[in-house]
Formats: sequence, C-alpha cells, structure tokens
Amino acid sequence: MDIVFNCPNCDQELAVDQSGAGTTIDCPSCGEHLTIPSASKTTTGSLPPVPPPPPPAASPIASSAAAKVELHLKVPVRDKPPESLIGKPKPPLEVVHKGAGKRICIHTIRRASCIESGHDKFDEKASEFLQQVGETNLIGIHTISYEMFDVGVQKIMTDYGILIVYRG
Repeated sequence: MDIVFNCPNCDQELAVDQSGAGTTIDCPSCGEHLTIPSASKTTTGSLPPVPPPPPPAASPIASSAAAKVELHLKVPVRDKPPESLIGKPKPPLEVVHKGAGKRICIHTIRRASCIESGHDKFDEKASEFLQQVGETNLIGIHTISYEMFDVGVQKIMTDYGILIVYRG
C-alpha cells in the first residue's frame, strides 16, 4: 500500500511506501524538505488499475506498452515565466571587436579585365584579392555572367566573373 500526497510547495503528486510515513524527504520536483504524512491523513491505496488494452490498431505506437499505462502527473504552475535552460553562449570580446565597425562591401572581378598580353590572369587576380580580404572577413562569392561589346571584333561577347561580398 502506498501513501499518495501532494507537495505543499509545488503541488507535485508523490507516492511513497507506507513504511516511510513520518520520515523527511526532499521533493524531487522543487527540492522542498517535507515530512511524509501518516496513512490516516492521506489517501492510501495502490496506483489506479491499468485499463484493458485497446482493440488492435494500425499504429504500432498505439499498441505499445507506453500507450497502455495511464499516468497521473501534475505540472507545477508558476507566476513568472520560466527561465531558459539552454542558453546560447555569447561570443568572446575579441570576436566582437574584429567584426565591429566594419561595413559590408562588394568587389567585382571580370575575366575580360584580367587578360594581360594574351594570358588569362583571372585566377591569380581573384586569389590575390581574396588573400587581401582574408577568410574571416569573407561573406560570399557569387559567379556572374555578363555581355559586353568587343570593339576589336565589333560583336557582343558573353563573359563571366565573380562578385565578392566582404567586410571591410
């Protein structure tokens, strides 16, 4: 036979064996020190009987053991909003300082402007600029496609380049 009673502080329902009557315990919910009342002051008895199993269902969850057990749980009610249990850590001051005061900038590198003496220097120019910006300041690199009028051949030519977004 169990002694079933509620914590006077948080109203959590507790069940203790009858042999524990008169002893002092800590409430597992709020930590309040409380004395287990005698069996005559509380409702005695065992937990409510398990209801008969439901008819077979298509869902395996509905037929599991957890779905068959009926629990009587009480959630403590608080006057103020609960505090967050998982807090996002704040960034170190040196990280905040490195990015502070820097504005977002863009830089476009077109392949046509990187041709020197018939040699394509697009990769070298792009790498050189990215080295100057630094990886920590880099926000994004986007490819672009554009058309231009080539005076030498008197045609509209399609070319490519990159757009670099960075803090600087």
